[in-house]
Amino acid sequence: MNWTSLLSTMAGALIGIGSTMVADRSRWKRDRRDHEQDVKRQVYAEYMAALSRSRREIRFAASEPGMEVEQRAQLARESFNGGSKYELRYQISVIAPEDVVDAAATAFHALRDLQDRVTEGHLRDSKPYALAREEYDRSFADLRHRIRSDIGSGNPRSAMRKRLPSSPSA
Repeated sequence: MNWTSLLSTMAGALIGIGSTMVADRSRWKRDRRDHEQDVKRQVYAEYMAALSRSRREIRFAASEPGMEVEQRAQLARESFNGGSKYELRYQISVIAPEDVVDAAATAFHALRDLQDRVTEGHLRDSKPYALAREEYDRSFADLRHRIRSDIGSGNPRSAMRKRLPSSPSA
């Protein structure tokens, strides 16, 4: 019996099995990382949408001068408390890096401050409302920037332009 061919066959089989295991492990890690990124994207998008919805509703409450003060305050409170901002913020605290968690909390508190200005009776054209709105806008932009950095999306507008075909020349 020729031991050399038997050992060569066994070595080839072990190398084949080993390389398959390494490739499978690598594929599993990549799939897991992709899944984690997809979960982050979904939670981030839902959180930002919830903040935006509340911001729009608070703006509506602050834009209605004919509305009774208590009715305006109630609408502002309901718009802030509605949605799933609290739950999504807690999810972010588990899955996101610390800078995104901090930015999410800052945007949340800035939105609550904006709601407080409306609850206090300030309308959209008042100085306290304008200051609170500017602070919210800054904190929301910072959150968006940190989220983009975390998920590696960069500037979506420039990425979109790269994908769009150029228009034909006249």
